Amino acid sequence: MKNKKQKPEEIKKTANAWRFSGNEVKYVTEVLNSGFGSSTSGNMNQRFEAAFSKRFGTKFAVTSNSGTSTLHQALMAFGVGPGDEVIVPALTVVMCGYAVIHAGAKPVFADVDPDTFLIDPKDIERKITKNTKAIMPVHLYGLVCDMDAIMKIAKKHNLYVLEDCAQCFLGTDHKGRIGGAIGHVGSFSLENSKHLSTGDGGILTTNEEILAERMRKFGGMGFKNIKAMNGQVRKNKDTFQDPKYLRHDTFGFNYRLPEVAAAVGLAQVEKINFLVKKRQQISAKYLKALKDCSWIIPQKTPKGYVNSYYTFAARFEGEKIGVDWYEFRKKFMELGGDGIYAAWQLVYNEPIMRLIDEKGQFFQDLPNQAKHFKGYLKGVSCPVAEKLQPKIMQFTANQGIETDMNKQMNALKNAIKFFEKQYAEKNK
Repeated sequence: MKNKKQKPEEIKKTANAWRFSGNEVKYVTEVLNSGFGSSTSGNMNQRFEAAFSKRFGTKFAVTSNSGTSTLHQALMAFGVGPGDEVIVPALTVVMCGYAVIHAGAKPVFADVDPDTFLIDPKDIERKITKNTKAIMPVHLYGLVCDMDAIMKIAKKHNLYVLEDCAQCFLGTDHKGRIGGAIGHVGSFSLENSKHLSTGDGGILTTNEEILAERMRKFGGMGFKNIKAMNGQVRKNKDTFQDPKYLRHDTFGFNYRLPEVAAAVGLAQVEKINFLVKKRQQISAKYLKALKDCSWIIPQKTPKGYVNSYYTFAARFEGEKIGVDWYEFRKKFMELGGDGIYAAWQLVYNEPIMRLIDEKGQFFQDLPNQAKHFKGYLKGVSCPVAEKLQPKIMQFTANQGIETDMNKQMNALKNAIKFFEKQYAEKNK
């Protein structure tokens, strides 16, 4: 018996489908109807980049295939290489460390602020050496770092600043500046969980033409036709098909974003305000639920800053009433909560980073590939981050309708009530 063909309108949509309810299908269809004819000219990529740079207030935007590739592209555009050091926060994803190692440089880990969870400018200053080439502040969980202090340090020591905005879309500081438009380069991830998503991908922002061109050429295999404003490589058919034509004048990787993904990105930019406000809406409900709770402390948003809330992050201090992290998470889920994500391990505690440090290897069974990095973690010390990491709780913030948001808020309220009642009964 033949299976009945499922009509498109019968395909069941997931809970997250609301995020892609704009012009995504329309623009993807445009690409498919062109037979990918725009792949060589980057038509949809150019449209996406133009819309993104306009919304974020930068002169240039450069698409890429991931938010890790973007970090690599930026560091290479800065001229980072062997013998250089790049300061990154200890509390972030391991890919921040990877990107520095990709560039042949040494990641140096700075401690974080216990209240904002973000890189501490004072520790940045302490970690600077004659080999420091760049600083990579990470706008973690949706909150912009203290960029005034960081840019002051960078200017003093003649350093580049690469803002990692993977989790921060439209977050602003006390001066109203958008994260990603303050330093020399902003790096954004377009992975599925982010505010704005193309399924996977990344995008870079900058106001400096030379950096835009370097980043684009490095991510576009070094084609000599590539310029700061676009990635077009086939400008003239006769020239491109000439056997004498020389194509590549810069070293590079293939980090290009597919046209289909760029089409989704263009549609997402058109409604980015809406997408960010949804996350801020549920985060406001979490804040309300925690208003009278003294043992779950929300990530501090300094006065005048706007948190874009990739997730709603908080510091758990349940030991004050005799409840541990795991116990609270279990009860929260029993009461209807989606779950609670932990913070990643500190970058330098990940097994691969330890393997590189201890044995100079990228793989357990392949020696010598990273011998020049052996011992790179000597003297690493980030006591605040080490104490903070096991306490962090991340509550989901990607709900599309208020009913689902209220479900999460009520689960949090009721979990708090349950344990506070339990504590009160024990201490009568």
